[in-house]
Amino acid sequence: MKTEAATRQVTDRQLNRYATFLYDRTGIRISPQKKTLLSNRLRRRMKALGIDDYDAYYELLTRLDPNDPEWDAFLQEITTHETYLFRDPNQWEWFSKKYLPAIQSEARKGQRPKSLRIWSAACSTGDEVYTIASCIASSLANHSQWKIEILGTDIGIGALEEAREARFGRRAMQQVPESLRRRFFTKVDGETWEPKPVLRNWTKFQQHNLMEPLKARSFDLIVIKNVLIYFDPGSKKTVFANVDRVLAKGGHLVTGPAEGISDLLKAYERIHPWLHRKPSK
Repeated sequence: MKTEAATRQVTDRQLNRYATFLYDRTGIRISPQKKTLLSNRLRRRMKALGIDDYDAYYELLTRLDPNDPEWDAFLQEITTHETYLFRDPNQWEWFSKKYLPAIQSEARKGQRPKSLRIWSAACSTGDEVYTIASCIASSLANHSQWKIEILGTDIGIGALEEAREARFGRRAMQQVPESLRRRFFTKVDGETWEPKPVLRNWTKFQQHNLMEPLKARSFDLIVIKNVLIYFDPGSKKTVFANVDRVLAKGGHLVTGPAEGISDLLKAYERIHPWLHRKPSK
């Protein structure tokens, strides 16, 4: 027999409490239209803990240390979205066929060092990071002569643990070209692949809240896709300032096609709706 909490939704008051709490901690905004979605995801965590009252679970969350596993589990329930390798293929075609050949040409002419630093922000379980690595391995000639660093960050500890493990199932691998799958991934069982050392050696993962500055040297390319849609205008401004601070002059920024930050990118060169270049001076 289901309890009342197993079927009812949060009230408007409870929705506001959770939304305010999440916004204060992460900058992520939950709209009133997400009441059903929030209720369903909260119930999953409450069921796991044996809690059947939304207010009781809220009180528990407010007492948790940010490193507590339950806080991370809550974040994963609320913020998880679909991800897989080679999502948005037109972006990876640009990266492989235009961006990488261009920087390689610059290096040959002595216009830049043979180094490449990329930040995959809100990287979730690492699918995007290993898409980047696969493109570099397949498209950048003599990549062994380059110093390549790909940083993946996410607010969720659980997601980062999966990213570091780097085990990708059939669904995550469905868009990976067969030639790249054979060259750069190892099949560990009938449904799972893992990246080969050539890809792993370029990657690093760390926890990071986009509302806070990232302590890092500048990046040639930053990818931040399908995450800014969860932020309100004030939070977007803060996140963009943190991103802009570590994007090198002349560096490229890849976003989702509808992040709602066009007003923040007025100083950047617009190449595509999802691609902008920071001024060189």
